[in-house]
Order: sequence, then structure tokens, then C-alpha cells
Amino acid sequence: MPNRRLLDVAYGRAHADIIIDNGQLVNVITGEIYPASVAIAEGRVAAVGNVEAQRGPDTQIIDAGGRFLTPGLIDGHLHIECSKLSVTMFSDLVSRFGTTSAVSGLDQILVAAGMDGVKEFLAETEGGSMRVWWGAPAKAPYTVPESNVGHRFAVEEHKTAQRMPECVGLWETVQEFVEYGDEECLQAMDMAETNRLPIFGCSPLVDARRTAGFAASGIAFDHESYSPEEELEKLRNGINIVIRESTAAPMLRENIKLVTEMGAPTHRIGFCTDDVTASSVLDRGHLDYVVRLAIECGVSPMEAVQMATVNTARMLHLDDKIGAIAPGRFADILFVDSLEDFRPQTVIVGGRIVAREGKPVEAPKAPQRSSTLLETFKLGTVDPDRLKVRVDAGATKATVQTIELSTGVAFRRLGNQVTLDVVDGLVQPDIAQDTIMLTVAERYGKTDNMPVAFIQGFGITKGAIATSASPDDNNVVCAGVTSEDMACAINEVVRMGGGQVAVLDGEVVASLPLPIGGIVADLQAEEMAAAELVLDKAAREVLGAKIDSAFGQLLFLSITSIPDWAMTDLGLVDCIKFEVIDPVLATE
Repeated sequence: MPNRRLLDVAYGRAHADIIIDNGQLVNVITGEIYPASVAIAEGRVAAVGNVEAQRGPDTQIIDAGGRFLTPGLIDGHLHIECSKLSVTMFSDLVSRFGTTSAVSGLDQILVAAGMDGVKEFLAETEGGSMRVWWGAPAKAPYTVPESNVGHRFAVEEHKTAQRMPECVGLWETVQEFVEYGDEECLQAMDMAETNRLPIFGCSPLVDARRTAGFAASGIAFDHESYSPEEELEKLRNGINIVIRESTAAPMLRENIKLVTEMGAPTHRIGFCTDDVTASSVLDRGHLDYVVRLAIECGVSPMEAVQMATVNTARMLHLDDKIGAIAPGRFADILFVDSLEDFRPQTVIVGGRIVAREGKPVEAPKAPQRSSTLLETFKLGTVDPDRLKVRVDAGATKATVQTIELSTGVAFRRLGNQVTLDVVDGLVQPDIAQDTIMLTVAERYGKTDNMPVAFIQGFGITKGAIATSASPDDNNVVCAGVTSEDMACAINEVVRMGGGQVAVLDGEVVASLPLPIGGIVADLQAEEMAAAELVLDKAAREVLGAKIDSAFGQLLFLSITSIPDWAMTDLGLVDCIKFEVIDPVLATE
């Protein structure tokens, strides 16, 4: 329903609440740059250009100082909870760098605290410094085979979820769900078509045949491409592309070659950050960094800004609300000194200045948290005896399948087979072969699952690390050298009501409580970054880890959509065959 006062201001029949003067408008719709004033009413743009008819004695005037005026930046695919920051604290962080809208599945709080948790997170954004648009997950959890979670989301809830005003599409529609005919996913897609909602894809490393099938299903865009060749195949088949530049998967330098070397037009390409940490955003920025990086790689400043704004808004079917400085859109506006070195000087959300020079105007204020969000653990005390791999008592050696970490740009997890000693029927870890134990403890009280396998690549020589922030199911993932330290780490995570911890010889050497859903905290970004630094430093300097962020790797081990291996509460998962396998292949 049109806002009557906004119409009056737009037609010059009433005065604007705010006018921005002395700016150079970056018109992402036409690709032009020209002097213009912007009249704002009711938090939206009422008129652009000559706005003298809208100027009144009580109109607030904001002088842009000759700077460029661009729309607020839009993150096309973002797992907010993977930052370990609450929605309030994450919004405070990224809005400093010009991100004013994001689409998120809120899928981590969904599986931990259900739809009530999602609604609380969405309510938290009202009047905040960033708009959060919700993509209802095609189904949750995404794991294949399906792991155990606190709340399972499927067809029945889609009947109401897709009609929520915050819902703008079907989120994280996994390629395998479509290809193999997952009936729940297909029914959710049918409903999305009826409700005229776009379908957001998730299809890494697909071949041409699978791309054709995925496109035929109605996928609107996809953020999971590992090469420009893969992107081009999807684009040729009618799937829009969202190029990812995340903390764990920095892929833009390679994937922007779709534009700079392959010559693809940019109007069907957007940007996303997917998963970022407080540390990385504070260090380099958020989507503003992505814009600068694209320009550095050869994209024109106008096209880079379009990819971060109007292109993404169109894919989301939100270009009538965000993505451009034009009448009717929310007054989400950035003042930028240089388009080539894109760094927002002033950030305006809904006509309200929320940040200047990379600093928030006001300190963020988190809401009171409900028991729904704070009481998500039903896991009891874990005994070390649970965390052992048993074989025949007479065996002396065991050949085991391991997960081998790969920290390359593709962020794949490879597999390896190693031979380990067996003592009294227990398979022993071997730090000489960089092989330690790995478990996932189901924390929601649905089962008593706590399988144990082996992992290589951490370089840990003693102690254990654990996290309950672990998409896609947020059970407790723990890696360690001894069962005793692993049990201690898991028990400390439970005691905190969620979090991350490093343990040595039964003592906690570093910890980070994440009490909200067991996955996020109401910490400001600087506090979170400091805690991340302490945890990773403890993993390296106390436990001997050889990688920069042991917790960053641990966090993602349960995602079965990342080839080739994963670990869930069901056990070791072959992510090519999507089967749970016994980690012990043979004994002698």
C-alpha cells in the first residue's frame, strides 16, 4: 500500500523530512553520475534531482560535501550466525562499511531454536543499522544424509514461512536435493513458484548435465561456484551468478575472470560474503572491500557498484525497495569520496545516519534474550570412554579413512588412508602422522550419537578443541589427541551453554561463550575479534596447531555440501556418495 505522505512529498505537495544536498548521484539504474539532491520522507526516497518543491522550514539538511552518493550495499547470501555475532552486533559491524541490506537464511538459529528463534532474530533488526531479508531454507538441516538437529524445517512450516513479509525467497536449495528428487525440497519449490518467490541455489562443482537440470528446476541464482568456467556454464543456462568473497573461501580474484577475461556482461552478476569473521571485517571491510577488489581486478567502478547494489536487488526481486537511490526505495545511501577506492564516509539507513568514517554513531543495544534462545542444550556429561575407536582386541594395526584438511581456495576436504596402532582394541591417534581424533556430539537430546573418526591437517600435538557453532546442524564438533581432553572440551562447551574452547591436560586454556542458541554472542566486533585471536593463538602456541585458524576449520567440518568428506553426528560422511562410512577400513 503506497505511503500517502511519501506520495505527497514526491509530488511536491508536502515538505521532506530530510534533504541531502551537494552530492554526485551514482545512478546505478542508468549508469550515469550527475549532481543531484535527494529528498527523503518516511525513511524512503521521495524525489531525486531538483527538490526545491520538497524543501521546507523544518526539513533537515545534510550536506554531502561534493561526495558521490551510492545506494547502500547488499549482501546476496550471508550466514550471519557464522560470524558468531548476534544480529544486532553483526549489523553494527558491517553497516560501518556500507552494508545496509543482506539476505540470510538464519538457518543456524533455525535448526537450534526453531521458527521462534528466527522470528526473534528478525524482530531484532527492526530499527537497526542493517536490513535483514529472510530466505526460508528449502529444508533444514542441509546435511545429506540428514543429521540430527534441535528443529527440523520442511514442508508444513513453508506453508506459513513463505508468506511472512520478511521472506524473499527459497534459501540454499542444494543441487543434490533437486537432482535426486527430494520430495520435501521439491514441494517447497512448488510453493515458492506459487508465491512468486525466487529460488536461491547451492550447487558447487557441477558439470554441464547437472547445471541443465538445476536451471530447469527454476533456480534464480547461485553463489557456489569454484571457477569462472563453472560460473559461465551456469550463466549460459540462465542462472544468475553471485560471486563469493568470504573469509574461508576468498574466490573473487579467480571468479571475477568471468567478467574480466571471459567478457560476461555484469548485469546478471552480484556479490556476497557468505561467511565472514569479525576479525576479517575489521581488518579489510565487508562488501566495500569486495567492490574495491573487483575494481582492482579490472571491473569498472560503476559496474562494481552495480553488482553490489541494483544487480543483487533485482535477483532478490527487491529492486523496488533497495539497490538504487530512486523514489520509493528505502533511503539507504552512502557518501563516498572515491569510486575507485570505495570507502563509505557516511552511511545512512532509512534516512538515519548510522555510521561515519568507519565508526557507528551509536553503540549497539542488544535485546533481552528469551529462554528459547538461551536453553538449547540437552547433552549431559560426556565420559572419555565414549570417545574411542574400538576394533577386535587381537588387532595390532588398523587402516583408517581420515579427513585431510585442505586450506586452498576451493576449501575442499580431501581423504587419506593411514595405518594406526591398536592397543587393547583401541585405535590410537598418531601425531607423527598428524592424525588425531574427531567427534560430533549430538546436543539436542534426540539421540546419544557421538561417533569418532580421524582427521589430518590441524597439526595439533596435544589437547583438544571444540565448538558448538558448526553449520549446518550446530552440534558439538571436537578434535583432539586424547579422549580425556576431548571429553573435557565438550563438557565445557555444554557448561557455557555453547561456545568454543581449547583444552590441555584437563584444563581450559581458552574459551569463548556463545550462549545465544549455542552459536552467537552479544559481543561487539572488537571483543569478538580479540576472543578469536586468543582461541587461535592457544590452538597454535599451546596445542601445536600448524594452521592459522584451527577453529575456522573446525567450524565447517559438518557441512556435507563441501566435498569430499565431512563429519556429522551420524559419523564420517563420504560427500561424493553421500554415505556414512566406518572410518576403520581394515585391521591386522
